[in-house]
Amino acid sequence: MKFGKKTKESISRAFIWVSVLSVILAGVGAMGTDIWLASTQWLLVAAVSILFAIYLKMS
Repeated sequence: MKFGKKTKESISRAFIWVSVLSVILAGVGAMGTDIWLASTQWLLVAAVSILFAIYLKMS
């Protein structure tokens, strides 16, 4: 699937925000209240999201 430059930038920005939200949820989970996933799983979601964001920015 091919995306235009503007579309890639918006998708990349969305992945960055998903990553930030995932880190926040990991912090909340570390305080003792897990929301859907454990803290380590939220950090994995953040890592994968930021990797996709970087990939889209570079391509």
